[in-house]
Amino acid sequence: MKPNRNDTLRQLAQAEDALFNAVISLKSIDECRNFFRDLCTPAELQALVDRWQVVELLEQGLPYRQIHDMTGVSVTTVGRVARFLADGYGGYATVLNRIGKRTGVAST
Repeated sequence: MKPNRNDTLRQLAQAEDALFNAVISLKSIDECRNFFRDLCTPAELQALVDRWQVVELLEQGLPYRQIHDMTGVSVTTVGRVARFLADGYGGYATVLNRIGKRTGVAST
C-alpha cells in the first residue's frame, strides 16, 4: 500500500473490486493481453508471467532450484509462490482446476 494514501479498507476493497470486475469482463486472450499490457509496465507483466510459469512448474513437481534454472526466477520467489499454492487463498488452485492442470503434486 502506498504510504500517502488515506483510503479506508472499504475504499481499498471497492477499488480492488473495480479492477477484478474489469478483468472478468474480458472475453479473449487478446483482450486480456491488451488490457494487461496497458495496465502493467513490461517488468510488472513479466513478473506476473514468471509467477504463473512457476505455478505450473511446481504443479509438475519440479524442485525449486530446477525451476530457478529454467526460468531465472529467484528461489525466494519460487518459495513464495509455492507457499501460496499450498496455503494461500486458493486462487492458483481454482485456476489450475478450471484449466485442467491441477495435479496436486505441489500441494502435498
